[in-house]
Amino acid sequence: MSYSDDVPQSSPTSSLAIVSLIAGILGLTMFPLVGSIVALITGSMAKKEIDRSGGALEGYGLAKAGIIMGWIGIALMFLGLCIAGFAIGIPICLAALGAASGEFGLLTPVLGLLV
Repeated sequence: MSYSDDVPQSSPTSSLAIVSLIAGILGLTMFPLVGSIVALITGSMAKKEIDRSGGALEGYGLAKAGIIMGWIGIALMFLGLCIAGFAIGIPICLAALGAASGEFGLLTPVLGLLV
């Protein structure tokens, strides 16, 4: 009996699951939109591939982590867009209201940018 007979062989990990995990990490760090979308797509594909393999492939947890990070990345991006929209939209609306009433006050520099 040799040593290699005692070592249990593990199933290979799905490449799509690894790509999903890496894309999810990149979606939270360097490439917010693209990385998150790639993580969602490849994670779903990996889960289906693992289910169809009948136990020949592993990596279900990696695929699930990639999908979760993808959704978190999309949610953070949406939240950032909402905050940026409010940060830009509220001063413009206030400037427009001040201009309509004839009172400029502290909003004069903002109106100078709009005109």
